[in-house]
Amino acid sequence: MQFVKSILPVTIIVGAALSMPALANQGREDDGNAVFVMTNDAQSNEILAFQRNPYGTLLSPRHFKTEGRGSGGKGDPLASQGSLTLSQDREWLFAVNAGSGTLSVFRVEGERLFLTDRIATGGAEPTSVTQHGNLVYVLNAAGSSNVVGFAFHNGHLSEIADSQGFLSANGANPGSIVFTADGKFLIATEKTGNNIDSFAVGPNGQLSQVKVTPSAGPGAFAANTVGNGTVLVSETGSGGTTSALSSYHLLNTGSLTPVTSSVPTLGAANCWNAVTPNGRFVYVSNAGSSTIAGFAISASGALTALPGTIVGTNPAGSGNLDIAISADGKFLFSLNSAGGTVGAFAINVDGSLTNLGTARGLPAGSSLNGIAAN
Repeated sequence: MQFVKSILPVTIIVGAALSMPALANQGREDDGNAVFVMTNDAQSNEILAFQRNPYGTLLSPRHFKTEGRGSGGKGDPLASQGSLTLSQDREWLFAVNAGSGTLSVFRVEGERLFLTDRIATGGAEPTSVTQHGNLVYVLNAAGSSNVVGFAFHNGHLSEIADSQGFLSANGANPGSIVFTADGKFLIATEKTGNNIDSFAVGPNGQLSQVKVTPSAGPGAFAANTVGNGTVLVSETGSGGTTSALSSYHLLNTGSLTPVTSSVPTLGAANCWNAVTPNGRFVYVSNAGSSTIAGFAISASGALTALPGTIVGTNPAGSGNLDIAISADGKFLFSLNSAGGTVGAFAINVDGSLTNLGTARGLPAGSSLNGIAAN
């Protein structure tokens, strides 16, 4: 399939700590590194693909249509994590189309995308997607709040019979879905009931009955997983700067046992989190404070705040939503929806961040949702 290409002007605002040269005007050198952002536009959903150079600088984006419709709206219209997800091997990109109830699949070649499939998700308003091996699951937020499984082969999806799983209640207002590292469980969050759901995944993709664990703190929003069996959940808190992050140990039964409960993120509206590829650090996005907090993850899953806790700051009023970490673990990128920018940070060996500035080229204050990075 052909891809649609266009170039928008991009401005790189270099942070004071940046000592490396900005290369935005030195042309494209396709080294396979890219950052992807979803517009979630209600008329025609698109993916904006920024090529990334070795210094973390993003070049002007290309546009690729999903051939579906987003939800539209402003602020955080999908209220989810994982609406735009790269495959484990980083060769495929999955994008939900909440307005048309479909999932789009792209083959990834650097910052170029090739649409290979688009399929109905078996529910209403898909908001999150996850993949492990040849299995893909979509979280449908509206109506009965379900998850549906698909077999994935060579860029194409086919729904798995009897793979549908329901959350603990209708109108659960789910926030995310993610596989565990071994692919044996799916983890989902329920914002309405403040619960964390787990499903055991059978060899053919069928799901067990849901196992429900109450969140350790108020405002459970988005879950992530680490290779050592740790589950991480962002908590928006009960107002003000009470946002927090909790870690859990996943038992073979699917139950979750708290390891570190509600460690403060020192910011407001922490809804999203991202883990480094080596599993050493997790970062959370405080959207209400325009900041990023960082934590070290121990072998047991215990969380320790990095010095100062706040390790990155976006311009005031950025509305930083979802965040993503590059495949090489060198950079963190935040989707600043209100400001229409992508914030870029270098990840240092000790987990601290160096601010590399912001890249423009996004529609500010629009329906943007979802970010992924290679």
